[in-house]
Amino acid sequence: MDKYDVIVVGAGVTGLLAALTLSKHGKKVLVLEKQDVVGGNCNSYSVDGYQVDTGPHAITHLAEGPLRRLMDNYFDYQPVFENYGQYYIRTEERFVKVPSTIKEFVTFDVFPKLDRLAITQAITKSLTMASFGIDLSDQSVYDSLPANLSKDTYDFANAISYFLSGRCMKETSAQRVLAGSSFVRDSVTQEQFEEIIKQESTPRTESILQSVLPSNLHLSLHSRINLSCLGRLASNKVSLSQGYPRKGLKSLLNAILYSLPSTVEIKTGCEVHKIFTDKGKAWGVEADNTYSADLVIYTGFATSLPFLVEDLPASYKEQLDGIVHSKSLTLWLGLDRMMDEFKYVGSEIWFKGTPYWAMPTSNYDPSLAPKGKQLVGFAFFMDEGNDESRDIKNAYETIFRAIPNIEDRIEMKHQQVIIPEKAAVTLNGKFADIRTPVKGLYVAGTDTDKRSMGVTRAAYSILEMLKVLNEDGNLH
Repeated sequence: MDKYDVIVVGAGVTGLLAALTLSKHGKKVLVLEKQDVVGGNCNSYSVDGYQVDTGPHAITHLAEGPLRRLMDNYFDYQPVFENYGQYYIRTEERFVKVPSTIKEFVTFDVFPKLDRLAITQAITKSLTMASFGIDLSDQSVYDSLPANLSKDTYDFANAISYFLSGRCMKETSAQRVLAGSSFVRDSVTQEQFEEIIKQESTPRTESILQSVLPSNLHLSLHSRINLSCLGRLASNKVSLSQGYPRKGLKSLLNAILYSLPSTVEIKTGCEVHKIFTDKGKAWGVEADNTYSADLVIYTGFATSLPFLVEDLPASYKEQLDGIVHSKSLTLWLGLDRMMDEFKYVGSEIWFKGTPYWAMPTSNYDPSLAPKGKQLVGFAFFMDEGNDESRDIKNAYETIFRAIPNIEDRIEMKHQQVIIPEKAAVTLNGKFADIRTPVKGLYVAGTDTDKRSMGVTRAAYSILEMLKVLNEDGNLH
């Protein structure tokens, strides 16, 4: 029987980051992956001369966030990131940048003026509540919106909700939008809050505080801050910078693989069928062979753990049953020439009636498409139980309606149906804990941390895993 310090189940980005960090702390690590390739959703591959990613990606929090901390401390080689650019929305007549501040939103005439003023007040009220510790996790975006908005405004709010949680605005919490959108940062410092007070056309902080805060807290705040009227909300332009890796998403995967020391062994096409326990402690796994280890880090879907581990407590199984998954469709289109409609760096996140995320990745790096041509990815969220062929047909119809002349430019079509993250951030959706009821068995991945999205959320999970392992005396 082969013996290791750590067995990592799964070689997606979380599993590889777990192997990298733990091996740099002196552990002998075995990584077992049931697929024939590693990387999971953090990968790229070639289709007819175009290099497509596994879904469109924006790598967030690059300046000071979790991936930056991991790269600075554990990577031997770091990929080069291009500035991500801006977010846009498209209508039949216009193509405009999504506002990132309240001041910009007030003048954002894509929507009716009364809608903009009403939503400005709603955002301000929610931000004020969140800034003083009032939890909005149980309040939906839909319930947080003013009544009698126009259909376009509701559609836009719905698109933002899908973008940030994978679910509609009735299933997405207001807290998620505050923490994950470009309107506010994950947390608002007192200094940032004091910057909120300069724009005359927005609601007064005084009246909002009176309506949402206890009188004693309101008086305490009033004595410390000169409250006049709201102005600029904090935006994600510095500490939460975003980027796209040059040479595509695979360059990030390659940087992780290059940084792995010789003490890491990876076996692909090797599915784990059982995690062994004895007297409440994990001691190994069964795959193509039996492998033993002091620690097992599970980075697959936490909802699958009850099928791998015997006698898990009923309360723990119930928690795992509450994890919600979302499914997405990505259509990659290779265009025979550069189109004026895609002469931007960034992505568009809304077209009337249908939430989608479009991203011309070859604008960051022309080598992702044949010379003189262009690659664009369009991502759509899919409802559970829907017929995939119908969803694909509807997605193409949306694209052709949004960009009528694109159909004649398409020379490559490629579709991907994936689960972008192992847990959707919904009102009632649960997340797994890093620690499990089994000693020596830990869970890591995008179903253990709700901050941010994709690779960044996986990196948050790894930092939390390292913290927990250190607290348990299992890191060094």
